[in-house]
Amino acid sequence: MAAPPVRLILISLLCQLTVAAASEAFKELVGAVGGSVTFSLNFTVQQVDSIAWTFNETNFVTVEPAVGDQPATSIVAQKRNRHRVFLQDGGFSLTFSELKKTDSGIYSVVIHSSDSESPLTWKYRLHVYEHLSKPKVTMGLYSNKNGTCTTNLTCFVEEGGEDVIYSWKALDQAANESHDGSILPISWTPGENDMTFICMARNPISSNSSSPILARKFCEGAVDDSGFPLKLLYLLLVLIPICFLVSVAVLTSLMKRRKEPVEIKSSVDIQQKIPNFYPYSAENVDYDTIPSIHKNNPEEDPENTVYSTVQIPKKGATVKTLP
Repeated sequence: MAAPPVRLILISLLCQLTVAAASEAFKELVGAVGGSVTFSLNFTVQQVDSIAWTFNETNFVTVEPAVGDQPATSIVAQKRNRHRVFLQDGGFSLTFSELKKTDSGIYSVVIHSSDSESPLTWKYRLHVYEHLSKPKVTMGLYSNKNGTCTTNLTCFVEEGGEDVIYSWKALDQAANESHDGSILPISWTPGENDMTFICMARNPISSNSSSPILARKFCEGAVDDSGFPLKLLYLLLVLIPICFLVSVAVLTSLMKRRKEPVEIKSSVDIQQKIPNFYPYSAENVDYDTIPSIHKNNPEEDPENTVYSTVQIPKKGATVKTLP
């Protein structure tokens, strides 16, 4: 007769272990920037004493159960989130609106009930994504061998964030070829039928496609410039000697110009100094006394004294001797 109570106890323990194991698993939630997400709660306990929500192990929301005619109320820990969090009518599920990318993370809820020996716990992992903009395509390095353009097309989305998946689709072909990944290798030869590609990007909440990409548009410039490196080399071989000769001529001319002002200045100085030695002025008339050549007479004879006037002429003027 003791077997039935033991079986009931074992079944009860097994159920509690199952609930505990299930509550430790993460429930994945996805939201869009500016949108909303709901954390659903489904439990069978009748009596709820308290509900506490945490975000990345910090206090987020505390729920006070209904008492009598009073409905359940929520207390939000952070003031900036009070207008964004509210409870679903008639239950304890939590709705979080006006989502931001920083709202991504781990959310946990712990429910204490007198009907359960251990608290009930649920965990959620929230990912918030942005709506993808139109993808853009760029061309990488190209090679032109035997007139065939070979290059890689790269598809990307500005501010796409993580978890963006890229794929390519070829149009205007018998078989709709597709390629996974953001990089698409292509090859095209002038004269062949043009190829059209579309890049598609998607994340968990949105998807978008690029404008049609023509292989000819990317490769025709590469084909036209196939001989550009060789032409550039020939051009450099011609320009380098010319530039060297021009540089030598310019330097020689500059050196000559530096010497000429010195010589001119020296001649000017000489011409300016010469007049200082030979001034011509009426005030510069000197009178010299020429004594008599007769030394026998010790005393000067006024009658034998000869006076002469000497004038210093200008440069280039003839010297006149007075009698």
